[in-house]
Amino acid sequence: MADAVQIPEKPAARPVMGVFWMLVTGACFVAVTAIVKVVGNEVPPAQSAFLRYVLGLVFLIPMIRPILRARLSTRALRLFGIRGVAHTAGVICWFYAMTQIPIAEVTAMNYLSPVYVTLLAVVFLGERLAVRRILAVAVALLGALIILRPGFRELGPGHFAMLFTAASFAIGYLIAKIMADEVEATVVVGMLSITVTICLAPFAWAVWVPVTWDQLGWLFLVAVFATGGHYTMTLAFAAAPLTVTQPVTFLQLVWATALGALVFSEPVDIWVIMGGGLIIAAISFMTWREAVLRRRAVTPSVPQTKI
Repeated sequence: MADAVQIPEKPAARPVMGVFWMLVTGACFVAVTAIVKVVGNEVPPAQSAFLRYVLGLVFLIPMIRPILRARLSTRALRLFGIRGVAHTAGVICWFYAMTQIPIAEVTAMNYLSPVYVTLLAVVFLGERLAVRRILAVAVALLGALIILRPGFRELGPGHFAMLFTAASFAIGYLIAKIMADEVEATVVVGMLSITVTICLAPFAWAVWVPVTWDQLGWLFLVAVFATGGHYTMTLAFAAAPLTVTQPVTFLQLVWATALGALVFSEPVDIWVIMGGGLIIAAISFMTWREAVLRRRAVTPSVPQTKI
C-alpha cells in the first residue's frame, strides 16, 4: 500500500500573540494621529503629508530590487498611478481633517473605508452583495450618521474631508487587491510610497513654508510609527485569524478618545464612540462571514489610519 501523501500543516493560530500585535498596531496608529495633531496648523496639510512620505522613503530601500525585478506592464503602472492619485487626495484630506476635528472623530470616520470597498467591489469586481452584507453595510452607515448627526449639529470641512478620505482610500485598497494577485506585496507597498510622494510634490510646493528641525523630527516619527504599525499588523495577521484580531481595532477609537481628552482637551463625545462601535461591529461581522464561508476577504480588515 502506497504511503499517504503528507500535506503540510498550517502554522497553529496564536490568538494571544495576534491580539498583542494588534494592540501594538493600534498604539502605533494612534501615535501617528497624535503627532500630526501636535504639528497642527504650523505646516500646511499637503506639505506635512509630502514630508512624511519623503522622510519615509528610507524604508523603501529593501523594496527597490523587487520593484525592478517585477518588470511592471503598462497596465500595472497605470493602475499604480491611479492608486497613487487616489491615495494622495485621501492623505491630504486626512492631514487637513486632523487640524479641524477631534482625533476620535477622525479615527471613527476612518473605519468607513472597508464599507466603501465592499460597495466598490460589487461595482468593479462583480462581487455578490448578499443580504447579510447589505445589512452590515446599512449598520455601518447608520454608525456614520450617528457620528455626524446632520441636522443636530453643524458639520465642518473636516467632516467632509474625512468622508472623502475614506472613499479615496477605498479606491486605493481595491486597486491594491487587484495588484496583490499579480505582483509581490513589497511591490504593492513600494509603488504606493513612490507614486504618493511624486503626486504630493506639486501640492507641497504650492503651499511650502519653512520648517524647523523639530517639525521634521515629528514628521519622521509619523513615518516610523506608520511603518511600524503596518509591520505589527502583518505579525498579528500571521499569528491569528481575522475574526480574532478584527474586534481589537475598536480599542483604537477608545485610545484616540482618551488621548484627545487628556492631551488636547477635546471633549469626549459618546455619540462618536457609539457610531464608531456600530461601524466596527459591522466590519467584524463581514470579516466573520468571510471566514465562515472560506472566501477571500475583499474588505480591508484594518480600517486604521492609512498614511
